Amino acid sequence: MKYILVLGDGMADEPIEELGNRTPLEYAKTPVMDKLAEKSVIGMAKTIPDGMKPGSDTANLAVLGYDPEKYYTGRSPLEALSIGVPMEDTDIAIRCNIVTLTQDEAPYEEQTIIDHSSSEISTEDAAVLLEAVKKELEDRQYQFWLGTSYRHCTIWKKGRVVELTPPHDILGKRIGKYLPQEKRLREMMEKSYDILNHHPLNEERAKKGLNKANSLWFWGAGTKPVLDSFEGKFGKKGAMISAVDLLKGIAVGAGMTNIEVEGADGTLETNYEGKADAAVKAVTEDGFDFVYIHIEAPDEMGHQGSVERKIKAIENIDARILSRVTEKMDASGEDYRLLVLPDHPTPISTRTHSSSPVPYMLYDSTKEIKKNWHYNEKEAKKSGNYLDTGYQLINSLLEE
Repeated sequence: MKYILVLGDGMADEPIEELGNRTPLEYAKTPVMDKLAEKSVIGMAKTIPDGMKPGSDTANLAVLGYDPEKYYTGRSPLEALSIGVPMEDTDIAIRCNIVTLTQDEAPYEEQTIIDHSSSEISTEDAAVLLEAVKKELEDRQYQFWLGTSYRHCTIWKKGRVVELTPPHDILGKRIGKYLPQEKRLREMMEKSYDILNHHPLNEERAKKGLNKANSLWFWGAGTKPVLDSFEGKFGKKGAMISAVDLLKGIAVGAGMTNIEVEGADGTLETNYEGKADAAVKAVTEDGFDFVYIHIEAPDEMGHQGSVERKIKAIENIDARILSRVTEKMDASGEDYRLLVLPDHPTPISTRTHSSSPVPYMLYDSTKEIKKNWHYNEKEAKKSGNYLDTGYQLINSLLEE
């Protein structure tokens, strides 16, 4: 038996009036999901424990079988693992976004955050801008590390965990009351705006109609993580396919193999087919028992508040991931189980994450189940299947 998990980040949502009070998952054309659902168990799972903030960090840990209340030490430390940051036990890792603020003449604290991803900036452009920041701001206490796209890392030597606000939680809001209380962090953010707002690269981006990547934004602070081995925990050799440093970092911490796919970039135009093909190859040719395919696009479209693009992301997962994976797995002759779900909802109405339970679908190629239902939030709720401890859902996938 082979095991495949397809994770549509932020794919779940709330009913939207313009869609006839349907969610994007209900509205999207998903013939493969519908066909699989007829032969699957569907239900709802709670991936965010009570009292924890809804994020891809806690949620993906849960989906992968790690209780967030036991294993979570912060988001950025997991990303630091992915990009090879040599953390010491006394280090604090902090996520360092390059964001877009309004370009008013007003003081920094009166600016508004309009884009947490700076028009989904390329890693190449981000590298140029981060280097300009490093020259001015890096010292023995604070070090900057390049990540992917707008997502980077700052290490605070002998620091402490401080409360910081995720930028995607305050889109369209003035930033003053959300700035760090830690003086040095706030100063670096303000100085980064002076360095970046009129940087030649940003002036070029503006001429192309792209948002300027004109300020650092710190959040997600935490300490060095310690995860149990996935293979030791579940007895399965696992692989991760993702464009996102957070997921790659979780895989590193869990002793899984990260499989790199050319053109996989976390955007709506990511290389879906490449991810699907790499996943099938991993479990049919390369000796892996389990593969986790993470697709970032629905979450990004939710943060952008784009109904149309979120629907497109879901339809891409159906037509370009699930269709290809199931066809190739069926042709291989391998028995397999397939788990499809989001990590958390990213509702269009709020443009940020929520703690609501998520719909899951568990398909087993060896079982004949006859159900007259589709895979979406509404029907998953009607199924009556509900798991309050989402980190245990993977046991249903991996059970012998």
